Amino acid sequence: MRLSWWKVLCIILLAYTLIGGLLFPVPARFILHESIRNLYFHVPMWFTMIALFFMSLVYAIRYLRHGNLKDDIYSYAYAVTGIWFSILGMITGMEWAQYTWGAAWSNDPKQLTTAICMLIYFAYVVLRGGMKDEEKRAKITAVYNVFAFFLMIPLLFVLPRMVDSLHPGNGGNPGFNAYDLDHRMRMVFWPAVIGWILLGAWMSTLQARFHTAVYMRENNFSSPTKKSSNA
Repeated sequence: MRLSWWKVLCIILLAYTLIGGLLFPVPARFILHESIRNLYFHVPMWFTMIALFFMSLVYAIRYLRHGNLKDDIYSYAYAVTGIWFSILGMITGMEWAQYTWGAAWSNDPKQLTTAICMLIYFAYVVLRGGMKDEEKRAKITAVYNVFAFFLMIPLLFVLPRMVDSLHPGNGGNPGFNAYDLDHRMRMVFWPAVIGWILLGAWMSTLQARFHTAVYMRENNFSSPTKKSSNA
């Protein structure tokens, strides 16, 4: 398979993240200790999730404007990959919480709002699975996708900041930039964010190409475009 430059960059950045995340020195912080290395994995998962959900939103809007079923396929692919990264983000976060907060789940506001956000996108997948008509499914889920993304913003960035929270940067707690993320960690953290986002985009495009090929084979089309003037 021919690799484009951004795929090569993805591999390099993730290899650098794994090596730097496990071997490079980190600040000695009370309670966090060596678990602070999880910052290179847990936080980029959320960055990637948001980026993928945003791309899913973009393709959903494109479908609503042009009625091209290929945009619906790409919107779905980015949403599903974003869900997988949300699961990884939740798992790595719970593991980190076990060592720093004493429990994997403490009903922290950020945990609760994130779980609600995940359930909203789980419902998106269930909604698609329960509809057989392709055009109707594409239209309804595209509208749902738009509302889901803009509902995610207050759930993740507004509501947790209005109440007490154990998470850094929420409920009066200082963020990582204020006391933990020194220049040594930034040298790994930001390449990690870019690398994970590129991996998410790579996974999404592969999934979209697969679903496009299946759609064309099942319908004997040269490409999944508009099926009617009402699309």
